[in-house]
Order: sequence, then structure tokens, then C-alpha cells
Amino acid sequence: MSDFKLSRLLATAIAAAALLTVAAPLAQAQAWPTKPVTIVVPFPPGGGTDAFARPLFALMSKNLGRQFIIDNKGGAGGTLGAGLAARAAPDGYSFFMGAVHHAIAPSMYPKLDYNIEADFVPVGLISSVPQVIVVNPQRVTAKTLPELLDALRRSPGKLNYASAGNGTSHHLAGELFKLQTGTFITHIPYRGAGPALQDLIAGQVDLMFDGLGSSANHIKGGRIRAIAVAAGKPAPGFPDLPLAKAGGAPNYEVATWYGLWAPKGTPREVVTMMQNEMRKALNSDEMKATWTGLGTETPNLWGDDFGKFVANEVKRWGEVVKASGAKLD
Repeated sequence: MSDFKLSRLLATAIAAAALLTVAAPLAQAQAWPTKPVTIVVPFPPGGGTDAFARPLFALMSKNLGRQFIIDNKGGAGGTLGAGLAARAAPDGYSFFMGAVHHAIAPSMYPKLDYNIEADFVPVGLISSVPQVIVVNPQRVTAKTLPELLDALRRSPGKLNYASAGNGTSHHLAGELFKLQTGTFITHIPYRGAGPALQDLIAGQVDLMFDGLGSSANHIKGGRIRAIAVAAGKPAPGFPDLPLAKAGGAPNYEVATWYGLWAPKGTPREVVTMMQNEMRKALNSDEMKATWTGLGTETPNLWGDDFGKFVANEVKRWGEVVKASGAKLD
């Protein structure tokens, strides 16, 4: 065989091998998912992240015929689970459902073992709900925000508020409220919104600045009392909740949002398919009704646009942390 023919055969073989190398992951992505998909939720069950993750991924499991497993990894204000998710294999079978807490954490935790902007691929926004000021009705007699403000000013530090942990939106929402209203409330951090809410319901703490999604059913059931919602307009499904700005906190608007990320290096095709399936689920009548019941609307923020939103939130909450002087307790 001539050198020319040998060279052509070798070139053809190399080209074929290269095509196979490219085609293999592409074919794998096109078949996604072929096995269960893990969704790391960095808080214990019962909190807002869990309240939105479970119905969404239950419907996606039904739609795709593959199980989406919620893996709760609570601790350190949601940063423990985020670090674990950042180190997960980027094979399209591990995703991370984080929240506004993860835009706050860079300003509160000096040594995070992950970077929410650099170590993840932004997939999309799942929901955004206003914070609501809720109290235990047996421990706090106030029924309106003016009454609560009066009680706080008469006895500074007597009342306490529970949070999902240091550096979470619950914590910063409380610190921002104190800053804007000139009041003092003792902060009690928990390892997630679920345990904090359980103790609020049980009467172990006085109040909480919670995402409406996790408090919604307990408000409806009368287990906790909603004082005011920190929004510029009435919350979906809760038109009668008074706005904080009308009750003595004119600038108090705080939202808790939840989003999905993939570990850096996850195939782009898989991320696109995840986005398509999420859109399908979120826009279903079933999920829209569920979201309204939890006090939120269906969002439409995906990929790079979601990433830019997160970057802006990191900056915004950094300014709040600085202005409020919030520290890890």
C-alpha cells in the first residue's frame, strides 16, 4: 500500500473516531434521562425550597416516566448542600435547587467552598414569593403591623424571630425590617426554614419573616397569623393580606426566590432539555394552581438571563448586609 493511501486511511480513521467521540455524549443527552435524576435541596424538609421542589419534580417524574429524587442536605444556611452539589458529577443526573439565600451567602460567609456564579450553570427561576411577617397567635397578641411595631418599640428585644439560618433571606429580611423600622428583635437561627416554622407553630418562638410559600398552608389553617406581606402588590392567592408598606414599613419589600442550577460542565443539551421539561410543567394548569396556592406566579427567566438576575441579587444583598451590619450569630 502506498504512503498516500495509508495516510488517507489513517486520516479517515481519525475522523471517524472524532465523530464517535462527539456523537456518544450527544446520543446520551438525546436519551436523557435514562435513570433517576437527583435534585439537591440544601435545606431540611418542610421549608420553602422543599415546598416548591416536591410538586414540580413530582409532575416532571410523571411526565417523563423517570424518577426525580429530592435529596435534602441541610446545614450552614444552605451552603453545605450547595458545596456538595457544586462537586457533583456534571453528567446531567445531578442538579441543585437553591434560593435567594445563595445570593446572600457570599456576603455573610467569608470562606465558601463553592461560587454560585462560577461553579454552576444557571438553568432557570422556579418561583419568586414575597416574604410575610408571621407570628405565633398564642405568644404575640398583635393582629396588625402597627400593633406589632408598637409592641416592639415598647419592649425592645423582648420578642424574638426564627430564621432558616445565618445568612438566609429570613435572617436578612429580619435585619432589614429592624433597620427600616428602628426596632430590635432577637434573632434565633435554625438549620432550615422547616424546623424554624415548626417551632413557630409549636410556640417556641414569637415570629418569623418567612417566604409565603412555606407559610401559606399554616396561615390558611390558623396555626400562625400573618401580619403583613412584604410586597408592592397583593400576593396571588392571598388578596386580603395587608401590605407592609401600608402598615408602617413603607419601604419594606422582600422576595424569596428559588431556582435551579446544574454543576459546571453539565452538557448543554441536557440543560436545554431540563429547561424544556420545566417549562412544560410550570405552564401546566396543575402547577399554576399549586403556585397560586403558595402565593406566587409562574416565572419566565431562563439560562443566562437567570444568571444575570442572580449576579444582580448577589450585589443587592451585599449592600443590605453592609447597611444592616448583619453578622453570623
